[in-house]
Amino acid sequence: MIRFLFLMPLILGLLWFAYLQANNWTMTEGKQGFYYILAFSGVVAAFFGMMLYVAG
Repeated sequence: MIRFLFLMPLILGLLWFAYLQANNWTMTEGKQGFYYILAFSGVVAAFFGMMLYVAG
């Protein structure tokens, strides 16, 4: 499962982009959402990295 974590920000980013397109919003209007996606993905990756360090 951990080896597929790089897909999480890609899938969330594509879903966010589809949402923006469906509501006729521009990329600049949805820029904050992409920042949130990257931050959330970074926190999840850091958590799993820390768990690997602690358990290993």
